[in-house]
Amino acid sequence: MLSLLGNGIVIWIFSTSKSLRTPSNIFILNLAVFDLLMATEMPMLIINSFLERTIGWETGCDVYALLGAISGMGQAITNAAIAFDRYRTISCPIDGRLNGKQAMVLALFTWFWALPFSILPMTGLWGRYVAEGFLTTCSFDYLTDDEDTKTFVITIFFWAYVLPMLLIIYFYSQLLKSIRSHEKMLRDQAKKMNVKSLVSNQDKERSVEMRIAKAAFTIFFLFVLAWTPYAVVALTGAYGNREALTPLSTMLPAIFAKTVSCIDPWIYAINHPRYRQELEKRCKWMGIREKIAEDTVSAQTEKVNAEET
Repeated sequence: MLSLLGNGIVIWIFSTSKSLRTPSNIFILNLAVFDLLMATEMPMLIINSFLERTIGWETGCDVYALLGAISGMGQAITNAAIAFDRYRTISCPIDGRLNGKQAMVLALFTWFWALPFSILPMTGLWGRYVAEGFLTTCSFDYLTDDEDTKTFVITIFFWAYVLPMLLIIYFYSQLLKSIRSHEKMLRDQAKKMNVKSLVSNQDKERSVEMRIAKAAFTIFFLFVLAWTPYAVVALTGAYGNREALTPLSTMLPAIFAKTVSCIDPWIYAINHPRYRQELEKRCKWMGIREKIAEDTVSAQTEKVNAEET
């Protein structure tokens, strides 16, 4: 319910507010769609729990697993795209920003990234979807003891977890390096001019972008926290001691991995200045208050982005 409500509001506000229709926010909207897709599994899980099996038998199992695979891999690579965008926006604010067309192409790429290893198990060409845990959830097979299954598991582990993680770590480390370099330059310049600090409008703009970057990094951290236990279970099933895996120990990480889709939209509600102001206007029942001064700076930032499209 939290995921449906939160991501529904994100999609509604980001798609209908002109000031939020910026290249950078395409990735936030894209992440919300992946999160919402994952949330659609929950009604199926509830029904499965009452039936003590998957609804629709094998077909229902395939649909459940397909939704989880697309949304999970989509979340991972979208977090990498957000990290790349934050790095470009903050490190190169004048000529490094993505324009609308570039952002749209990158967002479409996240879907192409998620599809191959989501569809292959359904076709039987490589891997397969099976019931797991208490047989009320479904995912790719990581327990069958053959080389084909082991190869599929290690490949999807690198594709869906390791590669996006490496990209995210690289872009955020480069962003941190750029911020430190910028701050050092400002301190040195202020010392030469014998003033306390040099704070320009561009620096205020950077502080707003940094606030959004912190939200993005928080979401990345939550993604790692949510999906790492499941990755460990899959690798243990394929290469480790299968006897250590019980229905409960495989079920809990699978459910826990889905909780990130409930939290993502509320992280942005707390940290995204312009989104907070739109929430204040449209969802007064949330009791959100956002300072106009910061919002003005953010609006100027988004205006630059919009003009580049």
